[in-house]
Amino acid sequence: MTAQVSTAEPTTASASHSDDVLISVRNVGKMYRMYDQPQDRLKHMLLWRFGKHYGHDFWALRNASFEVRRGETVGIIGRNGSGKSTLLQIIAGTLAPTEGEVQVKGRVAALLELGSGFNPEFTGRENVYLNGALLGLRREEIDARFDDIAAFADIGEFIEQPVKLYSSGMFVRLAFAVTTNLEPDVLLIDEALAVGDVFFSQKCYRRLEEMRTRGTSIVLVSHNLVDIQQFCGDALLLHAGQMAFKGSASEAVRRYMLLDQHEQRPSPATTRQLDPAAEPIRHSKPGHLSWPSSEAFLNLTAVKQVADGSARCTGIAVCDTHGRARHTFEQGEHAVFFYEFEVLREISVPIGGLILRDNKGVTVHGKNSLQVDANVPSHVECGDRVRFQQEIQLSVAIGDYSFEVGLSSLEHGIFEQRAAYAHPDLYSHIQYHCHLPSAGVITVSYRRQGYPTQLMHHGVADLPGTIHVAVLPAQAAEDDRRDP
Repeated sequence: MTAQVSTAEPTTASASHSDDVLISVRNVGKMYRMYDQPQDRLKHMLLWRFGKHYGHDFWALRNASFEVRRGETVGIIGRNGSGKSTLLQIIAGTLAPTEGEVQVKGRVAALLELGSGFNPEFTGRENVYLNGALLGLRREEIDARFDDIAAFADIGEFIEQPVKLYSSGMFVRLAFAVTTNLEPDVLLIDEALAVGDVFFSQKCYRRLEEMRTRGTSIVLVSHNLVDIQQFCGDALLLHAGQMAFKGSASEAVRRYMLLDQHEQRPSPATTRQLDPAAEPIRHSKPGHLSWPSSEAFLNLTAVKQVADGSARCTGIAVCDTHGRARHTFEQGEHAVFFYEFEVLREISVPIGGLILRDNKGVTVHGKNSLQVDANVPSHVECGDRVRFQQEIQLSVAIGDYSFEVGLSSLEHGIFEQRAAYAHPDLYSHIQYHCHLPSAGVITVSYRRQGYPTQLMHHGVADLPGTIHVAVLPAQAAEDDRRDP
């Protein structure tokens, strides 16, 4: 068995097709010796020369072959133990293959297991310089990038503290900021984005998209199949250490689901138990809303508000239809968003709206009160508070979602004639008063029980529609084909 790992700086001497291949993996395998008892390891080391063998060979990965070209994003999926992390570590050069050949061109940066590449005793600042040096950057180059790295990580004064004091989220923030700011040719990511919150995840995907546009090749290992489908062009499916499929990301995910169809489905995140006797939220009388208790409202102290001085947000709550505060919902459940604004200067017809974004920052839903036949006043006076209650059925993909809310207004005369306006003309008259771009986060999980299946749909969102099925007997089908 032979194994080889090599790296080379990309050259401009040749414009050949092969110059665009930054990662080349050929027949790579990794074998471990497994022992039934701890003492068998020592016995094997001492006696194998005399024909005494203990333990057995275990191939964590075998016969892996693929290429990644400049600017491509390739996902790697598979069950736990299928060899995903092993393959990524071999590409990164932190693990030697037992057989096969790996060639990587250019500067390689990797986000592998939490803590890799960082000295826990060093401060965040010191680790930035350590990682930069490992990637071959001069101190002056790191100096020029440091402020951008610190701003992206956004961990404040902790940048001067030893990283052993960091939470997992803070650690990933700094590691991602360092790795992506040092402009690698190849970026390897092993589940690192699963640790951060949804707002940081959105920022990360924007950065990855920028890197991909600049020509960085990205290899992403993830259990989040939605991420693989939406972000990766191609994907590898590993099963029991073998490459079961290599091709489009959507087809790789489909085949993974077929492999996994007999496995137990994941349990949903814990949700609050509903009181069957509880009454759903209802309008108490025209112009008034049944408002949640103060305990249901989010703490807005650290939430950024972008305002023109006409209004400020004084409360946001997310509840179920029974009025109980929730942040986790099962797919298909209804979430009720309550938001309130104090008017600081008189405004015209108030318009409230909400936007829901996935972990990559993609808008999956957005709607405001102008788009529904809501009962609204002609104006709101200074000192008054305007409240909105917005209910949404969460027929969206499983995952975390950020939401934002805002208040705007429209002159009463234009509001009365809104149906006659073209969309661009109507929205050009809207006055924007207060916007909370990162108001909060909700999670959509699998249904505990579902009919006809636990998962309602595939893809980003459910679209209303029907499916009808019919079976034609063989003779009827033949007659149907003959009938012009």
